[in-house]
Amino acid sequence: MSCIFCELASDRFIDETELTLVLRDAFPVTDLHTLIIPKRHVSDYFNLTIDERDDIQNLLLKHKDLIENEDSSVSGFNVGNNIGLSAGQTVFHVHTHLIPRRDGDVESPRGGVRGVIPGKQAY
Repeated sequence: MSCIFCELASDRFIDETELTLVLRDAFPVTDLHTLIIPKRHVSDYFNLTIDERDDIQNLLLKHKDLIENEDSSVSGFNVGNNIGLSAGQTVFHVHTHLIPRRDGDVESPRGGVRGVIPGKQAY
């Protein structure tokens, strides 16, 4: 079975380490929506090695700063992984979303990631 992340063209990468790739999401939720992807094909975040998780964390911090420097309207972030079909995972190669948020990008952001279940975001 082919994997779109294993077959990415290198011109898509905006950053790369020995273990990890960084690129902009092809279907962004917001401008500068970024994906951080381990090079090793692994479907489940919980099966990453400690080194892979550390690398992803370091790149999240680096790219958060880069995004804030590139766009001063960014006032927050959502960070997340979909793990398993029932959680909405559609590409079964781990990828961490770094989604920049801006004041007013939605009417009421309260509850953030709780919005993955309709009706549960507001509380």
